[in-house]
Amino acid sequence: MQITASVVCLNVDDVLASSAFLQRHFGFRENMAADGFVSLARDDVGMNVVFHRRGLEILPEPFRDQHLSGVAIAFTVVDLGAEAGRLQAEGLTFSLPVTEQPWGERLFQVTDPNGLVIELMEWVTPPPA
Repeated sequence: MQITASVVCLNVDDVLASSAFLQRHFGFRENMAADGFVSLARDDVGMNVVFHRRGLEILPEPFRDQHLSGVAIAFTVVDLGAEAGRLQAEGLTFSLPVTEQPWGERLFQVTDPNGLVIELMEWVTPPPA
């Protein structure tokens, strides 16, 4: 198998709100869009984020009406402190403040208008093998 791209697809009620949030605060750009669908990309992330409007008929029936539940997107960044300061200056409230985990991960979380948790993290010690 040769994988050439990665995509995470998420069902939300308001596709435009989640799309605007990732574009405004995290530097994503719209790659493709249609009614009830948007694909966002960044050259340095290695995956696209796709938002589907919940209930969209192209989705498999068992998943069509599901909404985010227990889902988070995490991005490893350089200089977590600078990113935290930037997002606070942009008026975002952290749903989890800057925290350091015992295994060496430092992180914080914000939540988009649809309830999607976005985590930014950096390793303060080498990640476990």
